Amino acid sequence: MATDKKTADTESASVSLAKGMHFVGEIDGFSIDTDAKEEAGGVGAGPDPVRFLLLGLAGCTAMDVISILRKKRQEVVGLEVEVHGSRVDEHPKVYEQIEVIYRVEGKGVDAKALERAIELSETRYCPVMAMVSKTAKIVSRYEIEQES
Repeated sequence: MATDKKTADTESASVSLAKGMHFVGEIDGFSIDTDAKEEAGGVGAGPDPVRFLLLGLAGCTAMDVISILRKKRQEVVGLEVEVHGSRVDEHPKVYEQIEVIYRVEGKGVDAKALERAIELSETRYCPVMAMVSKTAKIVSRYEIEQES
């Protein structure tokens, strides 16, 4: 597939068989265990690899949102991003809907600033969101816990 956009350097990851359906992944010197579900021969050595997509999405958008909120001088002391995905029953069992919940804790956090940070992450900055949104409907919501 040809593209007019300049591409970044190639990134890589690998997995090596440990035992059964348990694989040990490696990314930039970090090891990550992954395993199939029990009904598919897994032994509980790590999460199903497809779940890493949800983790990647959560981490990607969280980094965007916290960065934007800091630039907007919001006094955020905590940010949690929880992601839930529903998959179709037929193979390849892709995610059809993903819910992203942003939980922000801080002092005087402005809801409009948070909404804009989420919007920018979801529509402009987060590459995981851009890829996943091509196949799954993504819905998001947020909660703000104000400190006194």
